[in-house]
Amino acid sequence: MAIINFLEKYQSATKRDYVQRVVEHDKAKCANVAKQWGYDYWDGDRCYGYGGYSYDGRWLPIAEEIIAKYDLKSGDRVLDIGCGKGFLLYELTRALPGLEVYGLDISAYGIEHAKPEIQDRLILGNCTSLPWEDDFFDFVFSINTFHNLKYVDLLNSILQMERVGKRHKWFCVESYRNESEKVNLLYWQLTCMSFYATEEWEWLAAKAGYTGDIGFIFFE
Repeated sequence: MAIINFLEKYQSATKRDYVQRVVEHDKAKCANVAKQWGYDYWDGDRCYGYGGYSYDGRWLPIAEEIIAKYDLKSGDRVLDIGCGKGFLLYELTRALPGLEVYGLDISAYGIEHAKPEIQDRLILGNCTSLPWEDDFFDFVFSINTFHNLKYVDLLNSILQMERVGKRHKWFCVESYRNESEKVNLLYWQLTCMSFYATEEWEWLAAKAGYTGDIGFIFFE
């Protein structure tokens, strides 16, 4: 199990006012709205989520890094668990024509507003029960999804990810290494249900028999 942070340089470029996030709005109300995974979360006010999530090409370099790291080939099957609007899946097909991509997300709004080129490859569903047979995918990944689950669902989702992936796997979650990052995570998050330090995520993955890699997002 390797720690691979494909998103690190992009995450560090974003400036955040953690305290303002808490004092400017009713944080509990904002979190309740965000967890509906609808318009407000994706394209509404920033206090509810992304504050507008539209395609801008930023995922292409990450797609290229992923393809190189896992030596993906045309014809390989790839699954994105928690695909949202499918922007990274789309970039993977741009970077490697012939890649067979699939996506699953709990947000009907996200899928309805996905990139048209790959929209028919996305399905509405829950990561606790993946509708594919064992060892179906050459590469399975998940970004910023598993930390939104309670423990009982989280463990099962990692087991599901392991089940459907026959080769490479990678998931990325929000985490912390010290008290400062822990506080910032608590201030900033809207949808997290699992707040674990990096070593706890590694322990949990090992408990599930996970054989892939992990990435972390920190709020420094």
